[in-house]
Amino acid sequence: MLELQNIYFERENRKILNDINLKIDTNKFIAITGPNGSGKSTLVKIIMGIEKPDSGKIIFQGKDITELSIEKKANLGISFAFQQPVKFKGMTVFDLLRIASKKEITKKEACEILSQVGLCAREYVDREVNGSLSGGELKRIEIATVAIRQTKLTIFDEPEAGIDLWSFNNLIEIFENMREIVKGTTLIISHQERILEIADEIILMKNGKIEKIETSEEFLKNNVSKQCCKKIKTK
Repeated sequence: MLELQNIYFERENRKILNDINLKIDTNKFIAITGPNGSGKSTLVKIIMGIEKPDSGKIIFQGKDITELSIEKKANLGISFAFQQPVKFKGMTVFDLLRIASKKEITKKEACEILSQVGLCAREYVDREVNGSLSGGELKRIEIATVAIRQTKLTIFDEPEAGIDLWSFNNLIEIFENMREIVKGTTLIISHQERILEIADEIILMKNGKIEKIETSEEFLKNNVSKQCCKKIKTK
């Protein structure tokens, strides 16, 4: 589904990514974790086309997409969710979902998507996407825009960033059901144990390299005590 071949990326004479080789299968929930500065965010930005590798190839569904623009990669079925969701003053949630879907949708269809991400549809479909929404609400709306596109690969860069504990706890259920909501492969950067627990596989990055790839069970057994991830208390 997605393959990275010998990816190198350097800035100011520092190797940020150093010979990354990775294969990700279809319909998987993959988490990327590791210390700050290990190259996690740079890696997913390169996949999306926000950054370009100095060398190496990105293969998506058998096609070399290394040099494609963000727009062309999006059209092929790749979505990217930033740490802080974008606000759109003057635009309603329905407008945003309609633009994301790239087709005409009804308010009923928009409400169905909003319900999937845990929002009371009637209260939100005509809300403006602005500062009146909380971080958790914006994150759910962002996930809804991804869901309505039905993308083949969805990338989240630390979705827990900037949201409160209550919102995070409520988002966990959505990520648990991500296969049903998004219907594709999910690649998520996170340090939070509760997200790592629901991943099929966890990729540990250090110093611009992939240190190891393990199942969630193996990783948490071997690394939680070493403070490789953070645990959020629910009570």
